[in-house]
Amino acid sequence: MATARKKRWSQRVTDTSDALTLEAGVFTRASARGIALSLKRSADRSHKRKSSPYRSAMSMLTFYGNRAGKTLPAASKRKLEGAKEELRKLYGRTPKKKTAKKKTARKKTTGQRAARKARA
Repeated sequence: MATARKKRWSQRVTDTSDALTLEAGVFTRASARGIALSLKRSADRSHKRKSSPYRSAMSMLTFYGNRAGKTLPAASKRKLEGAKEELRKLYGRTPKKKTAKKKTARKKTTGQRAARKARA
């Protein structure tokens, strides 16, 4: 019995979070927008949260996705990613643009030089 309780700590956090009081079945809603609106309502109403409403809502959404891990179906993952985008829109935030990594020239080691000379 003790091991079953240890395995389900993330469910307990989702249910009894001090940051947000979530509506029942929030993560099982049909649309990403529905999930985002519910999280926004919960975050805006909460007086127990320690950070901004946007950050609390996004944190709970990310927490749920991370805890579900590999067992979360691909469709649900897409829905959660869509909910993140909807939350950003609802709070007037824009996603951070990923910068392209510059390719740097690698120095050739002496072993690589010797192999090239041997082939030539």
